[in-house]
This record gives sequence, structure tokens and C-alpha cells, in this order.
Amino acid sequence: MRYQWRLLLSRSYRSSHRLLLSHQSQFQVVSNSTRSFSSFLHELSGVATLQQRQCLYALRSPLGNSVSRSFSTELVIKEKPPAEAVVIDVFSRLKGKDEIRKELDSNGIVISHELGLRVLRELESSPDVAVRFFQWVLVAYPRKLSSKSYNTMLRILGVNGLVREFWELVDAMKKKGHGVSAGVRDKVGERFLKDGLEGDLERLKEIFASGSIDNSVDKVCNRVCKIVMKEVWGADVEKQLRDLRLEFRSDLVKMILEKLDVDPRKGLLFFRWIDESGNFKHDEKTYNAMARVLGKEKFLDRFQHIIEETRSAGYEMEMETYVRVSARFCQTKMIREAVELFEFAMAGGSNTPTPHCCSLLLKKIVTANKLDMDLFLRTVKAYTDKGNVLPDSMLQHVLKSMRSVDRFGQSNEVLKAMNEGGYLPSGDLQSVIASGRSRKGKKDEANELVNFMETSGDHLDDKAMASLVEGHCDAKDLEEASECFKKMIGKEGVSYAGYAFEKLVLAYCNSFRARDAYKVFTELVKQNQLKPWHSTYKIMVRNLLMKKVARDGGFEEALSLLPMMKNQGFPPFVDPFLDYLSNSGTSTEAFAFLKAVTLKKFPSISMVLRVFEAMLKSGRHSEAQELLSMSPSYIRRNAEVLELFNSMKPDKCSLEKPLPAPAQIEA
Repeated sequence: MRYQWRLLLSRSYRSSHRLLLSHQSQFQVVSNSTRSFSSFLHELSGVATLQQRQCLYALRSPLGNSVSRSFSTELVIKEKPPAEAVVIDVFSRLKGKDEIRKELDSNGIVISHELGLRVLRELESSPDVAVRFFQWVLVAYPRKLSSKSYNTMLRILGVNGLVREFWELVDAMKKKGHGVSAGVRDKVGERFLKDGLEGDLERLKEIFASGSIDNSVDKVCNRVCKIVMKEVWGADVEKQLRDLRLEFRSDLVKMILEKLDVDPRKGLLFFRWIDESGNFKHDEKTYNAMARVLGKEKFLDRFQHIIEETRSAGYEMEMETYVRVSARFCQTKMIREAVELFEFAMAGGSNTPTPHCCSLLLKKIVTANKLDMDLFLRTVKAYTDKGNVLPDSMLQHVLKSMRSVDRFGQSNEVLKAMNEGGYLPSGDLQSVIASGRSRKGKKDEANELVNFMETSGDHLDDKAMASLVEGHCDAKDLEEASECFKKMIGKEGVSYAGYAFEKLVLAYCNSFRARDAYKVFTELVKQNQLKPWHSTYKIMVRNLLMKKVARDGGFEEALSLLPMMKNQGFPPFVDPFLDYLSNSGTSTEAFAFLKAVTLKKFPSISMVLRVFEAMLKSGRHSEAQELLSMSPSYIRRNAEVLELFNSMKPDKCSLEKPLPAPAQIEA
């Protein structure tokens, strides 16, 4: 390994040296050359732990001899190991992809090309871990692996006698255009010779002799780019290219164009020359590669020309081209150009931008320095003209973006534009927009939303209407909330208004305006034939019977709701009345309640008993006696009533009281 045990040669640390060597020997892996290359991903590694490596790196500290002699545990803990040591430890201990990524992130490790090479060099004697690391990087960061990386991995497999895995990787390298280096040929050739693998040795020599390096795709690409970039384009450059006597293929031309991205002008010159020279006929891959190179602000005209030329040649814009160029336009605030590109891409064949692409572009439009509704509408039209349907999720993303730049007030404009594409928001989204309008105190915009839904052939559903009303309530504008509610039920009727009406009543009550709520309540019920929910009646009764409100007339108003509940088929809500009568209600109020709670002259014995019991339990004996005296004779003489009064006397030693006065109302 790169950090050799020579770091521990100091005589004072020979014991530590032997200890660490024993750890290494315990972890050495002897691999079977018949295993497949991919099998290494599931095997344990043979590398020292991070703690052991920390000891090694601490021992190589540049401190003086005096410090070395007093080497302490504290020094080991404080010494931070190199990044490659951390990576090796992680891949030695863990196998799960998510676990590995989480551990690397927690240590602030970012895999780079150079770090990858250092790790592989450290792992030359630990092929299992090397393979696990190489395969992980191949999936997570494939661009971090160069020809040099592949050759380093190839050398690890070869020198460790993993013949089958070695040739599998050679085949994989060929497909990627990488060749075997001279260093790998020499090192692995020695091992093949030592193991008597003459056939493999000859095969290795043949591969190298066939020019696997010089003629690999990446090397050819580099030579072409070097010629193009070195001089000003002219006859001499063209002659040098012809002298290479290359057979240009699609993948090679694509690779060259991508590498010439640093100088789009020269990329375009090469693109034109190779076509005009007759050496190659451009296809969809190369047209798109050229488009990606030119898709920048400075080369906008050339870019537009090349994409039109692509379609004229019978080819389509690839999604990779659209996504990359569109993102570049949006990053440089070229929103109009991004919309034009979207329109062009949508007008193509089957390979058109996805719903996510459309949503992303709409979000960029609404968060631009200035909201351009024309661009928004053009995007919607280009998307829907292709037969696509705008989903709720798209509007949700757009509204979220608008809120992030404090532009939610213009959501009605966005909604209208999407409506031109055939879109109508669901009830939930109607609620979001309505609530946002009214909570901001935007009365006109809230009304505009209602009108828009009507002219679109729909109406706000009950929850959206409730959100509109509730929003006005949250803005402390109860009168506007009430007027808004009246206006909507005047247009749409009362059949679906129960939810919104309950929200309105609750908002009044929460603002300690229960009696005002009662006025709105009775007005709407009597004039508009509104049928409140049973729960709405309960809210009204409970709030009108709050102590202070009840004394100021709330009790009588609560009583008036009982026959309304009965007429609507709801059972009377009596619990708040019993609570009130047991605490502060008078005998006259109790008598009025008993008359109001039934359609008959007086309620059933069971209801009378509940009232008497509530008053007696609260110690209100005199009020209960007065109520008894006011009750019909059949109540005064009822055995259960008399037994209740007898069992709940205020003083067991008191004399029996005289019979109650004659009833005011006889049964």
C-alpha cells in the first residue's frame, strides 16, 4: 500500500508495528480466480479499520523526537486522516448504497477523479474492497472514472490473480473506448508468467500489440480535438484531419463535438467540415450533440438554425438536448428563449417534453423578475395542443412558486391562462386560491375568482366557498364574509352552503359576537330558507348561553332556536341549557325552557326530572321549588318528582315545606 509500514520503523514503536502488521495479516483476502467480477460486491474486505489507520497517520506526524517518545492517545484522536483513509474504512465496513453515501456525506467526502485514483492505489492488496468501491463510483459518479481509473482497477485484479474478473473488465473497457496501458501489461504480464498462464499472457500481448491505446475512441477523440483547438481553422487543419485517415462514426463524432464545447465556433466548423468532406453523414445523435454545444446565449442564432436543420433532416430533438439547453436558458434569465424552445420541442414527434418539464418552465415564468402572462399562456397552449391534460399538481407547483416570490395575488391570471388550456381546478385547489385571496383582504380578487368559476361553467364547491368566507373572517372582516356568503347563496342557492355557513357562524362566535351571529343566522334561515347543520345549531346555542351573553338576551335567542331545530327534524340540544340553569338561570327561565323544548304544553317527566336534578345538585333549591310551584299539577304530584326533592333536601333536619302554590298552567 502507498502508506507503507516504513512509517513504524522507529525502534521505540516496534511493538506497535508488529500489532498493526498482525491486524493486516488477519484481513488479507485470497481470492479465487474463478469468481465473477460482480461477485466482489457482496464479500467482506481485508483492510485495516479507520482507527488503526488513524494510528498509522498519527505516527508519521512531523513532530520532533521528544513528542514521538511521548506519543499519546490524545494526539491520535486529534489527527485527521486523509480522505482516502476515510473512504477505505467506509467501504471496508459497509455494503448498502444508502449507508455508504450517508457515511461519506457525514465526513464531508466528495468523490473526485484524483481521490478515486488514490483510493484504488491504496487498495492494491485488497481487491474485494477495491471492486466494491469501483462499482459504487461507476454507478454514482461514472464521469469520475477515466481510462487511468480503469487501468488502475485492471492492475489490481491482474496482480491479485483474478484472471476471469480481469478479462471481464478488459471487455467493459473496450466498450467504453479505453485501452490497456503499458504499465498494466508489464505488471499483470509478470503475474501471468509466474502463475504459468501462458495463454492469458499471449492474449494480453496481442491486445496491446493491436494498438488498444492509440486507437481507442477517447484517444482518437483527443487527437482530433487537439488539432482543431491548436490552430485557427484553415486548409492546414483540414489536411491534418484528413491525414489521420480515420473512419468517423456517430459515437466518435458525438464525443468530439461534446469535447469541443469549450469553443462552440470550432465545434461548428468541425461539424460542417466533416459533413461537406463526405467523410460522415450526420445523424440524430450528432445533430443533437451540436445543438447542445450551441445552446448558449452567445450562439442563439446558430442554435436556432441547427435545431431547424435537425428537423428538416428528419430527426428529432432529444430530451437530453431540451433539458440541458432549457436549464441553461432559465439559469441565464432567457425565459422567452426557453418558451420558444419548449414550443419547438412540443411540436416534434413522440419525443416531447414531459409534464415535469412543462411544470418546471411554468414555475420559472412566474418567478421571473416580471410575470409575463403571454409566455405563460404560450407554454400552456403548446402543452395542451398536443392533447395533454394539465393536472392539479402542476397548478399546485405554480402556486407554491408564486407564493415564494410574494406573487400569489396574481393567481387569478394564472388560473385563467390554464383555463384556456381546458383546465378547471379541483375543489381542494379552489379552496387554496379562495383562501389566499380573502385572507389577504383582496375583496375584488376574491369576487373575481367567484365570477371566473361561474363563467367557466362551474362554481366554487362548498369547501372552496367556505374557504373564501373563512378567509374574510381570518382577515377580521366579518361583514364582508357575511355579504360574500349572502351573495353566493343568492346565485347558487343554499343546497351546498351548510359547511360555509357553519364557518361563518363559528367566526362570529370566536370573535365574541354571538348575538351578531344570531342575527345573521335567523335572517338567512328565515329569508333564504337556509337549513343549517345540526352542529351549527349546537355552536349557536352553546355560545348564546355563555353567562354574560345569556344575561344580555342570549338565553331568549337560544330558546328561539329550539323550535327551528325541531322543525328541521333535529333533536333539541339541551345540555347547554341544563348547564346554564344549574348555575345561574332563574325559575322563570327554567319554566320557559321546559315549554320550548316540546311541541306539547309541557315536556315529558324525564326531561322535567333532568332540569330539577340539575338545579338541586347545584344547591339551587329555592329556584327548584319555585319552578315546581309553577309546574302543572301532574308534575307536582308525580311520585318520582316528589322522591327527587325528598332525597335532595338541603338540610335533613329541616321541616317539610308547605305544598307548592297552585299551578299557573294546568295539564
